[in-house]
Amino acid sequence: MGEGERFQLGTVGALTLSVVSSVSIVICNKALMSSLHFIFATTLTSWHLLVTFCSLHVALRMRFFEHKPFEQKAVMGFGILNGISIGLLNLSLGFNSVGFYQMTKLAIIPCTVLLETIFLGKKFSKRIQISLTTLLLGVGIATVTDLQLNALGSFLSFLAVITTCVAQIMTNTIQKKYKVSSTQLLYQSCPYQAATLLISGPYLDKLLTNQNVFAFKYTTQVTVFIVLSCLISISVNFSTFLVIGKTSPVTYQVLGHLKTCLVLAFGYILLHDPFSWRNILGILIAMLGMILYSYYCTIENQQKAVETAAQTSQAREGESDPLINVENGGAGVGDTVGQKSPVWSKSKD
Repeated sequence: MGEGERFQLGTVGALTLSVVSSVSIVICNKALMSSLHFIFATTLTSWHLLVTFCSLHVALRMRFFEHKPFEQKAVMGFGILNGISIGLLNLSLGFNSVGFYQMTKLAIIPCTVLLETIFLGKKFSKRIQISLTTLLLGVGIATVTDLQLNALGSFLSFLAVITTCVAQIMTNTIQKKYKVSSTQLLYQSCPYQAATLLISGPYLDKLLTNQNVFAFKYTTQVTVFIVLSCLISISVNFSTFLVIGKTSPVTYQVLGHLKTCLVLAFGYILLHDPFSWRNILGILIAMLGMILYSYYCTIENQQKAVETAAQTSQAREGESDPLINVENGGAGVGDTVGQKSPVWSKSKD
């Protein structure tokens, strides 16, 4: 199996793990919050990250992966920013209508595209832009209902979108810049994410729910679902870093909207949630956008691979041809006057 085939297989595995784990945790948390009335989302997220860090620490001790430290300021800033983005998303949901919160999530993709274009010089083809527009239109039709605006909620949503985009772009760039794996980055940043939410979580939850997480009555059933949610979160957090590292922040957001459509479908099939023709139409349009996005990304990646292979082949031919070396400023006959070493031996240096 070639390197490209292994990469594609790893990417498919990462995407599959992300979808399965995310849909599972949504169903688990829905039962926890709707049926058992444990509504402290930010505090629960901090527990997720704490359990993820502990599990990764055990994995490190068992030598399942190698610890690779890099610039501490980058890790700390990245971890805190991730924690802040999660808190702001929860605040956005608390101070806005569900419809406006869905619009906030939809805004993450165009914002990410804009930031990567401006600051990273990344280019998105017309085909990719059309497929993303189709996807966002479909998800909007399927999920956005009421749009109630208020100044504070809109400001929080704006901050949530910006911090989420920057955090996800950093996830990709840090892995490539410092050549660390998704597991290594998650292990080092988890403590800062967990600490940020452990400190702010109870206060944010009290602000949003007017209830105290420490005064909640923890029955056996509630405890079991919390433990289950934390265990599933290990896969969710790991697959998030894995997907962004192997693909891109935009692809991860596209995958997120696929999860939304799957959750809607599972809710209708398994939980008999109310469904309408609008939901069905929106999901179908969104699925079309996802298919187009996947197809165009595959074609463009294949084209890039062919171009890279051609450039590599030309470079190797250039190194093996002494005439090309001379033309490109390599060692010439005149360079060897008065020296014992032949031309070809100097050109190797």
